[in-house]
Amino acid sequence: MRYGELPSYVQSRPMLNRRDFARLSVTAAAVAATSPRIAAAAPRPTVIKPKRLAPGDTVGLVLPASAAFEADEIQFAKEQMEAIGFKVVIGPHAFDKWGYFAGRDRDRADDINRMFADDNVSGVVCYTGGWGSPRVLPYLDYDLIARKPKVLIGYSDITALLNAVHKKTGLITFHGPVGGSTFDPWTLENFRRVVMTPDPAGVLPTPSKKPNELVDRTNRILKLTKGTATGPLIGGNLTMIASLMGTPFQPDTTNAIFFLEDVHEEPYRIDRMLTTLSLGGMFDKVAGILFGHCSDCGVKGPSFSLEEILRDRFGGLPVPVLSGLSFGHIEQKLVLPIGARATLDADAGVVRVEEGGVG
Repeated sequence: MRYGELPSYVQSRPMLNRRDFARLSVTAAAVAATSPRIAAAAPRPTVIKPKRLAPGDTVGLVLPASAAFEADEIQFAKEQMEAIGFKVVIGPHAFDKWGYFAGRDRDRADDINRMFADDNVSGVVCYTGGWGSPRVLPYLDYDLIARKPKVLIGYSDITALLNAVHKKTGLITFHGPVGGSTFDPWTLENFRRVVMTPDPAGVLPTPSKKPNELVDRTNRILKLTKGTATGPLIGGNLTMIASLMGTPFQPDTTNAIFFLEDVHEEPYRIDRMLTTLSLGGMFDKVAGILFGHCSDCGVKGPSFSLEEILRDRFGGLPVPVLSGLSFGHIEQKLVLPIGARATLDADAGVVRVEEGGVG
């Protein structure tokens, strides 16, 4: 995952070096391998469901990671939330810039803490991902967040924030569109169903087949292994999950439906990160695995295909595994409630969310 849904200017700025990241990931995996599942040893906190959002509620718009290139990009995200029916408060540091970040780490964390502290704010929407969310994790007030639970939504780099908050507090968080995403009717309907109604989302849909396709190619579900399993949804962007290995924020995947996706990664990089997770014990006690889309993950030179890598890494696991569900760096995306109970039926090729993510 290099950029997520970033303004074009970020692509020209210095980002985390992939070779450096690989060395760090392998080091973290080695540490984790010597003491398997250290992060998963502690029991999960009691699950907390935030209050569902409703038209007229106020949501806070924050930038935990990369900066916006132009102020109007934040204004656009604000207008999108208003079009859904919300009032919007923009974080005090949203327009800050510090290198490629939207302000300094403590300031970005302070915006999040402020939104949770403000009783007039009902939910927190991240503007975009990029890079930077892991840097704010030490400065979040997790006790405050647990006392005043609210909807928190985003994806890509925001994966680190979502999983850290869930692990530390038990709060169900939401892997879904950011403020700057495209809210086409399919995405908007799913957004409303998951964060604006208390009912379980049920069977997760796939977008309609494109008119120019005889058989659906874009939304094809790949059944990698057979079986059925039930557990809490845990996961998000593969790069960010790998970056949390060996830290206090490493997700607990025990008995979980572990979902992953990525963008702009060649197959060997996907293989490298999945190997890191495997060496760290992240697949040892999962109930099932979902791999969404790997967008723009082209191949350069001789290579295994992505399907071959997924079959190699997952095919021998004694759990159900599916690939191709509509979440991640794609225009039409599902909202997945992290911490909510779901059933993965690999035989039927479907996922069913068994409980509502909001109260």
